[in-house]
Amino acid sequence: MIAPVKKNYYPWVVVGLLWFVALLNYLDRQMLSTMRDSMQHDIKELQRAENFGILMAVFLWIYGFMSPVSGIIADKLNKKWLIVGSLFVWSGVTYLMGHATTFQQLYFLRATMGVSEALYIPAGLALITEYHESKTRSLAIGIHMTGLYMGQALGGFGATVARSFSWQQTFHWFGVIGIIYAMVLLIFLKSKRQVSKAATTPLLRNEKRPSVFKGLGILFTNIAFWVILFYFAIPSLPGWAAKNWLPTLFAHTLHLDMDKAGPLATITTAIASFIGVLIGGTCSDKWVQKNLKGRIYTSAAGLSLTIPALLLLGFSSSLFSILAATFLFGMGFGMFDANNMPILCQFVSVKYRATAYGLMNMTGVFAGAFVTDLLGKATDAGNLGKDFALMSIIVFVAVLLQLVVLKPKTNNFSD
Repeated sequence: MIAPVKKNYYPWVVVGLLWFVALLNYLDRQMLSTMRDSMQHDIKELQRAENFGILMAVFLWIYGFMSPVSGIIADKLNKKWLIVGSLFVWSGVTYLMGHATTFQQLYFLRATMGVSEALYIPAGLALITEYHESKTRSLAIGIHMTGLYMGQALGGFGATVARSFSWQQTFHWFGVIGIIYAMVLLIFLKSKRQVSKAATTPLLRNEKRPSVFKGLGILFTNIAFWVILFYFAIPSLPGWAAKNWLPTLFAHTLHLDMDKAGPLATITTAIASFIGVLIGGTCSDKWVQKNLKGRIYTSAAGLSLTIPALLLLGFSSSLFSILAATFLFGMGFGMFDANNMPILCQFVSVKYRATAYGLMNMTGVFAGAFVTDLLGKATDAGNLGKDFALMSIIVFVAVLLQLVVLKPKTNNFSD
């Protein structure tokens, strides 16, 4: 009699544990985007949208510079401790922001948050891909991404909570929650090495790892990786624009107070993105079993949905059309998000994936920092909607490039 095969549920436990980290990662950074009205009474420099854009952008510049470094570190060290340490530090910074009394203090703390939060994403995604093989990889990554969307949505309530209590208390509460959850991870999160003692692959044993320069050399001589970098960076322009300025666009276009515009914008985006990652992850995991470009086709289909969405966001003025555009944008971006790391796995060895994703994160975040600063000036000039619409052009170019150039030869590159 054949004994029943025991199912290993821990890979999904890892996704669940990291889902809450992803939520806090975006919640702590995102809630500032809706709290300008509450904070500008105490910190006068925030009365200018350009200064607020500078404050939002400094996080992105620091986060971007740190992303490749954090990816290299994640490929070399224990991912569990990087994740726990990152969460603990950025939560502490969130708490301290509630004590800030000057623009300079906020600027320094926001920059510090960029360093600490950058350590999480490459390590977290690489850990998930180590636990999940090709049949569940996109779905696992997609579910994790919904944590980011939920954090973004809850961040939209920052202005609401601040109005009911104070912006200082808002930062204090969420900082304490993150510190407590870091202690939870210490107990329940395990690195792949801890649970794979019998593993036979060189990555999971004590074999000496390749040097940093060798890894970077392999990545930078891979043409497909350069295409993936470009393809990841270009959609980051509207992606970060939506994260940091969509609440403001809602407020200006629909003539709403920020405590209403913030939740409306972020919740709509989050719900749509949740649907998008489930569709994109499930479809990609099935399609790639029949066609190696299945993940690429799924990602391109999702990103194509954001093109008409950006045009509608730029030129519409009714509640229905703007909500429809936001929903379409969120769903398409969710399909795109669910497949970035799985597509990378088709072209980059497991030895260098965290490093590669760190470089991708850097290019995407730098694009986000650029557009965040640009849209701050556009807001002061009254051109926010127009600039949202213009981003549809470069997204179209990125989709075409990806479809033409990327030709995977395997579902899981392992050399």
